[in-house]
Amino acid sequence: MPYYTTSYSTKKRPTYRKGLSDHLPGAHKRRPRKPGAQYLRHSQGFGRRSSRQMNTRRPANSRRPYAFIAVGCALLFFIASIIWYANRSVDITLNGSTVKARINSSLEQLITDQGLEPTPGKLLAVDDSVLDKRGGERVSVKLNGKQVDDDELVDTKLQEHDEVEVANGRDEYEPHEVQATAIAPQLVIKGSGAIEYVTTWGVPGRSEVWTGKTSGKTQDRGVVEEVVDCVVTRRSVSPDVKDKQYVALTFDEGPSEYTEQIVRILKEKKASATFFLSGDAVEAHPAAAKAIADAGFEIGSNSYEDKSLAELTASEARKQLEDGFSAIEKATGVRTALLRAPFAVFSEQNWADAMDMVGAVVSWNVDSGDWLVPGADAVVKSVLDSVSDGSIVLLTDGASTGQQAVEALPSLIDELRAAGYEVVGLSELIATDPDLADELPSASTVSMPEDAVLPTVVKEEE
Repeated sequence: MPYYTTSYSTKKRPTYRKGLSDHLPGAHKRRPRKPGAQYLRHSQGFGRRSSRQMNTRRPANSRRPYAFIAVGCALLFFIASIIWYANRSVDITLNGSTVKARINSSLEQLITDQGLEPTPGKLLAVDDSVLDKRGGERVSVKLNGKQVDDDELVDTKLQEHDEVEVANGRDEYEPHEVQATAIAPQLVIKGSGAIEYVTTWGVPGRSEVWTGKTSGKTQDRGVVEEVVDCVVTRRSVSPDVKDKQYVALTFDEGPSEYTEQIVRILKEKKASATFFLSGDAVEAHPAAAKAIADAGFEIGSNSYEDKSLAELTASEARKQLEDGFSAIEKATGVRTALLRAPFAVFSEQNWADAMDMVGAVVSWNVDSGDWLVPGADAVVKSVLDSVSDGSIVLLTDGASTGQQAVEALPSLIDELRAAGYEVVGLSELIATDPDLADELPSASTVSMPEDAVLPTVVKEEE
């Protein structure tokens, strides 16, 4: 390869030199190489040219502009997709026909887009005379069966498959003052039987007198909300179980010093019963009351004291009931609303005064007569002579009758079973009557609706 000088004169051209292999460019003599030494070639130097030759790969950041472009395109596509989705057309039903509407458009916009021109309703005075033929509701709109007020049409948005009904505006009354009078529900007692419970809760009605602020007229509008009377049903249990008969044993006036023996006999015989406990007796024998609950037997209240509730005022009767329920709950942990009124007397007035506290009132249709203390054998015979399918048997667990109950109970259970009866508690008996079970799913609880009120008792004219 020929060599050239590396310096140039402004006066003459560089001189081409032949046969000067021992000289470097620039006319400098090449230094002699030492034997055995290793030297870098001139082309392996560290100049810019050689570095470019050695690094043939493109710089890492040379692709960044393309990445930014790709990301930007994806972002624009994503935004465009969102805009399209948010403004897409959907099918809705308008007055029974399918139409297209932009999703999230308002009902007001739908009316405009569809070219609907509903006729406004009339503005009426309180006496129904017309004040303005077009002064009523501008348009009547229902969305999915629900009425939409005129001032909500702009803010109510459409969704796919919505059903919209647009009709002429309804008539409206002038602004007016209202004088309202509540109509109290009355108590109605239906049927007969040992079990009493609420089947219809009383809801008050309302009558109104209007005074128009525009016309100045006053008008009695009569009943604007109908009253719903309260209905208490009385009935007995009619078991509907093929090839089986049922009888429920119930104990009053306990607990006593004999209660735990009665519980033990029932468990040994694998029979069930319902205990109606007196509040004052529970306070005297809390352990016996707890034994009933621990054994799993049903518990109701026999009020707090042995006083006729029908002879008490409303506040007195309510206190007797609440004290009885509370004493049971304190001793057993069981909160019940099941009641057997003392002497089986729970009057219409008692119902009107305290139905919000009572799930059911239960008397009996077979009286064992044990409260007369006739002896164990006489008690068993009395029950067997009167019992039938669905009977509720009265037994007493008091200080004077408890021992007799302990003596009579084993034979009574055996004789009832021999006659084909299954001995159960009250709730078990109710469950055998499908109609009663539907109307009274729980005799031990009460749930009064929020809009219900206690009814009044209509006094018979003398």
